[in-house]
Amino acid sequence: MIIDLRSDTVTKPTPAMLEAMFRAEVGDDVSGDDPTVNALEEKAARLFGKEAALFCPSGTMTNQLAIRTHTRPGDDVICDQLSHVYLYEGGGIAVNALASVTLTQGKFGKLTPELVRDHIQPDDVHRPRTQLVCLENTVNKGGGCYYTLPEIKAIRDVCDEHGLILHLDGARLFNALVETGETPLEHGTLFDSISICLSKGLGCPVGSLLLGTRDVIKQARRYRKVMGGGWRQAGYLAAAGLYALDHHIDRLKDDHRRASAIEPMLRSLPEVEDIYPIDTNIVIFRLNETVLATDYVRQLAEKGIRCSVFGKHLVRFVTHLDFTDDHLAELQKRLA
Repeated sequence: MIIDLRSDTVTKPTPAMLEAMFRAEVGDDVSGDDPTVNALEEKAARLFGKEAALFCPSGTMTNQLAIRTHTRPGDDVICDQLSHVYLYEGGGIAVNALASVTLTQGKFGKLTPELVRDHIQPDDVHRPRTQLVCLENTVNKGGGCYYTLPEIKAIRDVCDEHGLILHLDGARLFNALVETGETPLEHGTLFDSISICLSKGLGCPVGSLLLGTRDVIKQARRYRKVMGGGWRQAGYLAAAGLYALDHHIDRLKDDHRRASAIEPMLRSLPEVEDIYPIDTNIVIFRLNETVLATDYVRQLAEKGIRCSVFGKHLVRFVTHLDFTDDHLAELQKRLA
């Protein structure tokens, strides 16, 4: 048995999801006549109270489309130093939007109203113009921690005060929502655009969605074409997204329960120095200074446990749809 905890992107479609994909009615999405893609975009937009949505191959693309649509060359983007849009999107803010970045140092990668206010560029010809604020929920590098509505509302107020646009990288937003009990609609009202991923906790093979106003999505669709992101009979993939939104959200709590169950296993290991708070499905732990994460991950791989190096002494586990209670029990045996 291979225990794959590298990411929640490693899942495979369930039989029921595959059946939905095989039954999908398709067309040409570039021409706008794939009925299943259209249905997915309409469903997602309605779920969050947005006017429109755009189905794309990846969350990196949806984030980058949002940033490019919201900014002009030379504008400045505020995000945390741990944010995915800064660390893990290939320098896309510079490449695609020709924008600069101002980084904050939030606790576990979370912004606060004070951090946003303190990092707005002054109105000075020598400085870039602050235009966009990007939040990530949940925060991957922060161990899957999440924002609550009051926290986001306070940041939204600062953005409104200074005329700033607010984008959400919501790759794992549904993981946050099942913990807080808040609704997509409540979050939709606070952001100018939202990116949600279907291929992480929701278990789809491919796909993310960008949500926003009709004007934002119209421009993003144009930029998607420029990036080579137009696709044809994408309804087969969109059908997986429709199925996931109907059937795979509530079950995210199971992933969180299993992540929490890993914590005592790790605390019993002498090489583990510390563990980040486990709020959702991400487990990040720090090894003592005598153990390199690269070596440790290699040793776990020899035991059939796949995971990710997350720093010199940091390791990440991510629970997901294909990590079951049987895997959890086996993990405990192999870690002992």
